[in-house]
Amino acid sequence: MSFVVSTEVAEALAANKPVVALESTIISHGLPRPRNHEAAIEFENILREQGVTPATIAVLDGVAQIGLDAEGVRRISEEQLAKASVRDLPIIAGAGSSAATTVAATSHLAALAGIRVFATGGLGGVHRGASSTFDESADLSTLAVTPITVVSAGVKSVLDIAATLERLETLSVPVLGYGTKTFPSFWLRESAFQLDWSVENAAQVADVMFAQDSLGHGQGIVVANPIPLDQQWDPAEHNRVLEIALAEADEKGISGKAVTPFLLLRIVELSEGRSLEVNLDLARNNVRVAGEIATAWSALHA
Repeated sequence: MSFVVSTEVAEALAANKPVVALESTIISHGLPRPRNHEAAIEFENILREQGVTPATIAVLDGVAQIGLDAEGVRRISEEQLAKASVRDLPIIAGAGSSAATTVAATSHLAALAGIRVFATGGLGGVHRGASSTFDESADLSTLAVTPITVVSAGVKSVLDIAATLERLETLSVPVLGYGTKTFPSFWLRESAFQLDWSVENAAQVADVMFAQDSLGHGQGIVVANPIPLDQQWDPAEHNRVLEIALAEADEKGISGKAVTPFLLLRIVELSEGRSLEVNLDLARNNVRVAGEIATAWSALHA
């Protein structure tokens, strides 16, 4: 499919200046209006204040846009867009339609443009009950063949974290804890699962990226960045709300791919919006760290 790199992003890449990709699904599908438009602008501004060029990615009118202008940001915030993973991209392009890009699609398109760092909220993973539903995010398989470093706050606790980590290991995708040896679970700083490797700063991530390139395997890297302690959701409230939401899903007979969207909506409702505020806080934190990594990567190639 055809893609267009904005002038700002193209100039930054040509000059070896730091660039960070941002997904559009979190804006179009993950946040309520008009907070989503405010968040999209804020995420880009966080990067600009670091001297980093933001590259928000979406497909508009059949063309992948690597770096949106103000009108593009407005469109992903206000229009009813499809949600496109990698497999959907040729269909959206062929139809001349518009779509927000998931982590998988954003990673793929960013890598095509030569962008090496990507900030998101949470990585997709293996869903609960996947042994019978085979429901697994394309984020994982995409990272196995895409040279991009994704900064996320782990995966949401509604997913099967153990299976997700096992799958990443099978796919040979490195997972680095950013200042932690414990894999974070999105709203919370910690899960029950320890990591083999951790790094303390952005320069160390850049060194791993360089070494990864020299091996020539082509995988991406997951940087698991826990939300700051003073911003995480209260663990007791999180556990209470999650337990209620899971029980309701069982009672209603919800299964397969319908489970996660149901759980996420109920969690927002049961928490009276608290989970949404934590979501925004962790996304901001991931964007900042991604900016630092992109800056370190740029300096490594100066």
